[in-house]
Amino acid sequence: MMGTLSARRGLEWLLGLYFLSHVPITLLLDLQTVLPRELYPVELRNLLTWYAKEFKDPLLQNPPTWFKSFLFCELVFQLPFFPIAAYAFFKGGCKWIRVPAIVYSVHTMTTLIPILSTFLFEDFSKANGFKAQGPKTFQERLTLICIYAPYFLIPLMLLLFMLRSPYYKYEEKRKKK
Repeated sequence: MMGTLSARRGLEWLLGLYFLSHVPITLLLDLQTVLPRELYPVELRNLLTWYAKEFKDPLLQNPPTWFKSFLFCELVFQLPFFPIAAYAFFKGGCKWIRVPAIVYSVHTMTTLIPILSTFLFEDFSKANGFKAQGPKTFQERLTLICIYAPYFLIPLMLLLFMLRSPYYKYEEKRKKK
């Protein structure tokens, strides 16, 4: 019993850190693509430009509309959820987080499928919508996949945790007769 409690609390802390770390990443980097440039100091704009060029991330160099729509969802739906989820998992024992966490995890994993597929299958050598910007070698593709993969794997882990943990399972309250 004690080992199960420790494992659950360890996973909750990991999830709390994930959601807490997501706030500055979203605000300072991801949303530069959908918010006005003037909101960001030149240093942050330069950081995003450096990352996009250094790692040949075509989605951040020349973001397609579909990717911007994912970032808009991150702004409207996910960003408000991040501090709530961080609180719930750091505190522990917040069974009310189950349904919102399931919704978040499924939504996030769904958005990562076209992102990871783009990195795997897009032909960046052609002058297409990405203007021939992007990874050219398998190693460069793998590097991008490794950067984005945690944003698929941690929500997958969260989903499985919410669905399988006896602690987070829904218990129906019965009326006394």
